[in-house]
Amino acid sequence: MLQQRTLKTITRAVGVGVHSGQRVEITLRPAQPDTGIVFRRVDLPVPVDIPVNALSVTDTRMATTISAGDAKVQTTEHLMSAFAGLGIDNLYVDITADEVPILDGSAAAFVFLLQSAGIELQNAPKRFIRVLKPVEIREGEGHSLKWARLEPYHGYKLRFDIEFHHPVVDSTGQSVEFDLSEGNYTRDIARARTFGFTKDVEMLRTHGLALGGGLDNAIVMDDYKVLNAEGLRYDDEFAKHKILDAIGDLYVVGKPLLAAYSAFRSGHALNNKLLRVLLADETAYEVVTFQDAARAPRGFVQLARAW
Repeated sequence: MLQQRTLKTITRAVGVGVHSGQRVEITLRPAQPDTGIVFRRVDLPVPVDIPVNALSVTDTRMATTISAGDAKVQTTEHLMSAFAGLGIDNLYVDITADEVPILDGSAAAFVFLLQSAGIELQNAPKRFIRVLKPVEIREGEGHSLKWARLEPYHGYKLRFDIEFHHPVVDSTGQSVEFDLSEGNYTRDIARARTFGFTKDVEMLRTHGLALGGGLDNAIVMDDYKVLNAEGLRYDDEFAKHKILDAIGDLYVVGKPLLAAYSAFRSGHALNNKLLRVLLADETAYEVVTFQDAARAPRGFVQLARAW
């Protein structure tokens, strides 16, 4: 049987929210089988649980925000990407503010936390959402066109194409494909950082956003060059970060997907709309398990490899 996974021990991290600038602590706690990923706002007078699912996403401007009633948690995508990349099914995330800490702007620190805590196999079958027919969402036309698609695939692979019309971004890889069965998430995707442009940062801060952003947690560019002294971590880091985001955005569906995802200029909003379109059509997917682990796609059978 291909089993569900949680953590062996509790682990913690402290940082700041990239938009709020607030100090925040997260505590990752093991959870029972079939719990899923549950964020818990422990800073509120009465703690509030926010179970992660596609319909709990309430805001996709600049980041993915989930809510339950008046309680919310912003910027969940990098942490959710790490959970997906390492195959974590069940976990409680205690959080002391309304935004996940940005740390270094990638998923790498979260991966390190999870691997340091250790991954425990549970006595319950891992449940997948298998896509049975193509599902697509498109918006805009011409230069404003963007789209995202899910297609049947025995495994999980993602392809993302970007288009920014910026000399630095245009000089790097514009298209990335990552297949979980062949690649190494921790090595190939997790270290890709979020990125932004100085002209946009000034505008965002006037609206109370990006208050915690800087060169230590994002790739920052002016009109011509990268301002970070160390440069890029990957030749195609911009496109890889879009893959990292998509992995996190899609994992809010609550179970790992068996599908091929492809996208052009997609983002948090379109990714969530794609999940909602999928779930709205009961003929487009099924929930499956693998009693014989040898029949499961290779990328899900192996425990996550180290760097």
